[in-house]
Amino acid sequence: MYDKKIAVVILNSLEDWQKLNVTSFLASSVAIAFPETHGAPLVSASGTSYLPFIKHPVLVYAADSDEQLKRAFSRASERELNIGIYTRELFATKNEDDNISEIAKHTDKELSLAGIIIYGDNKKVDKALDKLKFHP
Repeated sequence: MYDKKIAVVILNSLEDWQKLNVTSFLASSVAIAFPETHGAPLVSASGTSYLPFIKHPVLVYAADSDEQLKRAFSRASERELNIGIYTRELFATKNEDDNISEIAKHTDKELSLAGIIIYGDNKKVDKALDKLKFHP
């Protein structure tokens, strides 16, 4: 049993390709920032080593409105959880510099969130995501 949890909240109105894109980028942010989440390489019986997984399950939730997503973001911030963001504007950027510039244009309250990832204590994550359901 894990004492920490990784949860992604995706705006349900996004296109399927956008949901997958946002989820993959957000999951990578936790893996990069928190080495303790890294698993061991997977090695086949042939001796081939494959990339490791994140050790924790990644739970994906659906936000049916901007308000639900902003509520989860706000509640995670209040609980001092680790948060990653993906905004709608990032779908139009082409590189890291553009991503950084785009996010820097907006205050936290102005962010047009498409999805967030939260990493931290199980109970705090559960409280932050109160009333959200798993993505169908």
